[in-house]
Amino acid sequence: MTPAVVSLLALLVAIAISLASRVNVGLIAIALAWSVGVYDGKPAEAIVAGFPTSLFVTLAGVTLLFSLAEANGTIAQLAARLTGLAGARARLLPPMFFLIACALSTLGPGAIPAVALIAPLAFATAASSGIPVFLTALMVANGANAGNLSPVSAVGVIANSRMASVGLGGHELKVWAANFLAHLFVAAVAYAVLVRRIPARDATVPDRPPHVTRAQWLTMAVVFAWVAAVLVLSAPLGLSAFAAAVFLVVSGAADDTGGIKGMPWSAILMVCGVAMLVTTAERAGGLDLFTALLAKLATPDTLNGVIAFVTGVISSCSSTSGVVLPTFLPTAPGLVQQVGGGDPLAVALSINVGSSLVDVSPLSTIGALCVAAVTDPRVARGLFRRMLIWGLTMTVVGALLCLAFASWFARL
Repeated sequence: MTPAVVSLLALLVAIAISLASRVNVGLIAIALAWSVGVYDGKPAEAIVAGFPTSLFVTLAGVTLLFSLAEANGTIAQLAARLTGLAGARARLLPPMFFLIACALSTLGPGAIPAVALIAPLAFATAASSGIPVFLTALMVANGANAGNLSPVSAVGVIANSRMASVGLGGHELKVWAANFLAHLFVAAVAYAVLVRRIPARDATVPDRPPHVTRAQWLTMAVVFAWVAAVLVLSAPLGLSAFAAAVFLVVSGAADDTGGIKGMPWSAILMVCGVAMLVTTAERAGGLDLFTALLAKLATPDTLNGVIAFVTGVISSCSSTSGVVLPTFLPTAPGLVQQVGGGDPLAVALSINVGSSLVDVSPLSTIGALCVAAVTDPRVARGLFRRMLIWGLTMTVVGALLCLAFASWFARL
């Protein structure tokens, strides 16, 4: 077999393992990258050079900063206070759950930490207000996902860096906006259908959150200053995040030991390992072979919908940020070339949206966190079934949305 075939098979094996096993696919990917490199006759130095050092520094810096903020209670403090802004009207609470989760996710922690923080508060508030548990879960999950591709979030960094690696950089705002609008649309539809089940009565106002400490005030100021530096001054994302984290540690506002332990090292290894395998496969010709095969399923007019559907199906039971985005985003220009028409940016946006909309599935981390936040086992089982059906439905919804709007949005 040619190195291109071997590298593509290795990539498919990694995806299959991510679907069927709980083993960190990053470990498998690094071993497979070495095997493919040896088969292709590449020295060890060339294989190691495929490790995404810049991406690693960025992910480590961003996650360290927010791990410190979570460890000293700042994130939980923000979540509690934002929830209190919903007021006492029950029918206003679901949109507030969406906006709160979106705000936290957009500012940097990403969807998974945002759901982990907001879901328990949202379900507790919803239970005393007669809000359907399914609607609560959809608002929290879609809200967190809506902000998940912001330029300063860890997943946004992954998407934008992989797009930049194939000449599609500089579209951070479109990446965030396309994902936000897609999730806002499906959340609005869910709200319009289910809001009638909420009784028109006052909700129980959440308990007053605890006093904000000096360390938490300082942490919030540093995080907002960091976001401003990145967005306004174009400060390097990862390095500036490390600088902000160091300031918090040196000032005594956070403990570096707890912050480092709280970093999602497993996710970082998964993302970087898969990116390393993708780079190795690209150099061996595997991605060119893959795009040629995938291009046979689509025409220039259907490419956006097809790629959104394919990535949605894989993402529904795999890792969006760790497997789908690093694997598929680099194929966007090649797909357009192989199909004979289309817009590479529209294809990339379709990959982002198609793979993200399905993340409410309980087979994904975000959906699973929502189900886990429900204390009643009977209600949790029903929520699992409904979210699974919704997540699988989103593979088709995402494909249709991308088919209809991705090219138009990319031209804006």
